[in-house]
Amino acid sequence: MRPASLLWVLMPLLVHGCERELRLPRESALRDLYGEGASAVLSGNVVEVVVIQPQEQIARGGTLWARVGPYIYLFSPETRDLLRRYNGLAAVRVITRSESGAEIARATLVRDTLSEILWRRSLNIAGHARLEGTEHPNRLDELVRWGERYAEYRYTHSRR
Repeated sequence: MRPASLLWVLMPLLVHGCERELRLPRESALRDLYGEGASAVLSGNVVEVVVIQPQEQIARGGTLWARVGPYIYLFSPETRDLLRRYNGLAAVRVITRSESGAEIARATLVRDTLSEILWRRSLNIAGHARLEGTEHPNRLDELVRWGERYAEYRYTHSRR
């Protein structure tokens, strides 16, 4: 058998061996994943997390709190684990909304944007923001700058 003919015989076996089954989470796996006050659904191959941000939080923290909202959830162990576990996911998007339903901000983290080292740094920055953000707003600002560097984002909040 000629080498070219052998290649045509072996090609389907080679391609089949390289294929990976793409997995997506079921709705039940997303239920309550991000905790109380957040809902997650699958939209195509993107997990969309919607969080209601209390008006008093926005009134007290202004635009900084409006911008940081999505990153608190986006740079979390839950997001990292989703992207690790389900290879069919293209991204995770977090949308924060006011109590009236108006969008405040959104941020999308695309699969493979963060290396393992960047994930560790992301979790560290977000952890400090969660724990110390109220007393030290610079921690929130650091998370916003980090998020703007690695995520696609849009802010729609304006003070009224």
